[in-house]
Amino acid sequence: MTRLNLFLALVLVVCALGIVTSQHRARKLFIELQQEQDLAKQLEIEWGQLQLEQSTWAMHATIEQIAGGKLQMKVAPASRIQFIPAPQSTRAAP
Repeated sequence: MTRLNLFLALVLVVCALGIVTSQHRARKLFIELQQEQDLAKQLEIEWGQLQLEQSTWAMHATIEQIAGGKLQMKVAPASRIQFIPAPQSTRAAP
């Protein structure tokens, strides 16, 4: 009977260590998940800021200001502008 009690106590200790180990690992994984979610939120915020910055730089007035100020470019007079029509599609009608 003593051997059975000793064996059951050993099994109990092994099970307890297994539970403690699995809980510790679960906590570490949960902390890592939270960190990754925080990083995802930060990246989403940065993506929104970059899209806003891109739309600001792409505005016609901004481009025209940079072209005139830094590059010394000017709008061509209407007499020098030529419009070239797009080529017609060569698809046959059904």
